[in-house]
Amino acid sequence: MAVANRNPPEENTRLPSLKQAAAEFGAPLFAAEFTRHNGADQEDLMPSNTDRPDPAKLDQIVASARGAAEARATGYRERALKIYPWICGRCAREFNRANLRELTVHHRDHNHDNNPPDGSNWELLCLYCHDNEHARQLEQSMHGSASSGGESASPATHKPFAELLERMKGKS
Repeated sequence: MAVANRNPPEENTRLPSLKQAAAEFGAPLFAAEFTRHNGADQEDLMPSNTDRPDPAKLDQIVASARGAAEARATGYRERALKIYPWICGRCAREFNRANLRELTVHHRDHNHDNNPPDGSNWELLCLYCHDNEHARQLEQSMHGSASSGGESASPATHKPFAELLERMKGKS
């Protein structure tokens, strides 16, 4: 009858195979994190020299990112976000860095090429108010007027307070 080995296996017996598997799948940091939690030496936590990225490639990536940031800063959205407070101009919803992507720039005259430096053609609107504004414009262009109920809009002629001043003079 064979007797089973009752001695517990060493803690780090599976570690080399996990490290190899992690490196094989391109996850050297996973292996380092695993060894840190399993009591490995500090030297195991440092990546090898072969894992270091090429400095020239890093410089190229950083330069590209800076160029993209400068291009965005010259765009009308970035300029509008610097000029106006981060509040929707219709519903007064406030925005912060976490949800700023939901704040849009609306061109008041609907001409996206009209971008004055003072921002006089822009207003900041949340996604919902911006969609509503463009739906109203589309509806107006389809029906020819901004009236509701399908009737043509005529100017108001009734003046409810026309005789108010004369009536007040008679009571004093």
